[in-house]
Amino acid sequence: MKIDVLTLFPEMFSALDHSIVGRAKALGQVDMTFINFRNFSTNKHHKVDDYPYGGGAGMLLTPQPIFDAFDSLEAKKPRVILTTPTGKPFNQQMAEEWAREEHLIFLCGHYEGFDQRIHDELATDEVSIGDFVLTGGELATMVMIDATVRLLPDVLGDQASHEDDSFSTGLLEYPHYTRPADFRGLKVPDVLLSGNHAKIETWRREQSLERTYRRRPELLDRIELRDSDKKFLESLRD
Repeated sequence: MKIDVLTLFPEMFSALDHSIVGRAKALGQVDMTFINFRNFSTNKHHKVDDYPYGGGAGMLLTPQPIFDAFDSLEAKKPRVILTTPTGKPFNQQMAEEWAREEHLIFLCGHYEGFDQRIHDELATDEVSIGDFVLTGGELATMVMIDATVRLLPDVLGDQASHEDDSFSTGLLEYPHYTRPADFRGLKVPDVLLSGNHAKIETWRREQSLERTYRRRPELLDRIELRDSDKKFLESLRD
């Protein structure tokens, strides 16, 4: 996968040299380039922002530097993701979809946002990571890159390790335990020590259902529940 990021602060992305994304780069699964679009400004002071027509608070990113930086990539049908608080909420399904793409381009917003022509002519996706406003799109872009790149083949080592992630199944993930089985009197549930894989799978499913019901009940409306799921949920409501 090729990832290009158009940003005013390329140095912020050094964090992606570490952990799982760093592993993906070392494996050759992803090639990332960070382009400072200020370098493409034809303004003598290298400005990239200007006042909005019609008045209003703040400044807007102007089209020229971003269009020229984009043109320099000579990209063929990339997925172009623009970070904006008005975009669709980012989720696991987006990450899974993007992980199947060959080329992603991220446009990092600043100030009051982008001139609308950047939205209209360059972006294929407008995405937000939450109902809040950041000082720039770099942190949001790093979150989305991390969530996407970890899904590339061989990056996690065990390809099945992300299949039960929260949101991958539509439910929040079940609790996990490791050794020791008894720590300061806090014991691992007996079922996980039983060796009975059918019972363990049932327990995990019910734990996911209960955790989702308690913390994110709206997610239950988005998935197809089994008859056994419905029966278990009814028991929680009683």
